[in-house]
Amino acid sequence: MDESVLSRAEETLGYRFLDRSILEQALTHASIAESRLRSNERLEFLGDAILGQIVCEMIFIRYPALLEGEMTKIKSTVVSRRTCARLARQLGLDELLDMGKGMQAHAELPPSLAAAVLESIIAALHLDGGPEVSRRFIERIVEPMIERAARSGHQQNFKSVLQQHAQQTYQLTPCYRVLDEKGPDHAKAFKIAVELNGRRFEWAWGQSKKQAEQQAALKALCQLGIIERDESGEPTVVAEPAGPREDAE
Repeated sequence: MDESVLSRAEETLGYRFLDRSILEQALTHASIAESRLRSNERLEFLGDAILGQIVCEMIFIRYPALLEGEMTKIKSTVVSRRTCARLARQLGLDELLDMGKGMQAHAELPPSLAAAVLESIIAALHLDGGPEVSRRFIERIVEPMIERAARSGHQQNFKSVLQQHAQQTYQLTPCYRVLDEKGPDHAKAFKIAVELNGRRFEWAWGQSKKQAEQQAALKALCQLGIIERDESGEPTVVAEPAGPREDAE
């Protein structure tokens, strides 16, 4: 691996490795490694566990009033493949991954691979610098994500937020109307709109009914002013009514 790539990685991470071979392995995809044991797959396994533990500790300490279920929802959001991939891209780690030519054909690194780079780097920091080095790195990159997830109050369950609002405001339950379907039975997409209190909100497409309903609920919540998108584009509850919430799947 080119020394300039390793130097760029160290500059991004703010850490100089004692054993650069660990960093090189963290940035080596199985498609170009001599064997899978020389790729970043084992490091990904370790990094995933370390990330989960540190995030759980951070949530536990920062939010002493949250119950187990609420903490679990925040943790699931923060350590998800989607979030890890976003963090990897923000740091530019996805651009440093060494891959085979076939993998390089992709315009953008798939989220699963981007997330794997982040987890591998966490493990590399842990092995080379010790627990405190990996902890400091994790805390630096995930703290804003934890705060955002805790503040949002929905963890992507927009149907639940809309149901709570509808029941408390109108004493009604939202209706999800299928407007159209397309595609073969094994890969059908659905066009769904929310109807509530005599109003039909903007429709949304999804690769399943559940996905389309969640996106339709999000659009309804935005139109109702219950949810707004923050500076990064993430939806955040800004006017969620108080009271018990019934989970909506």
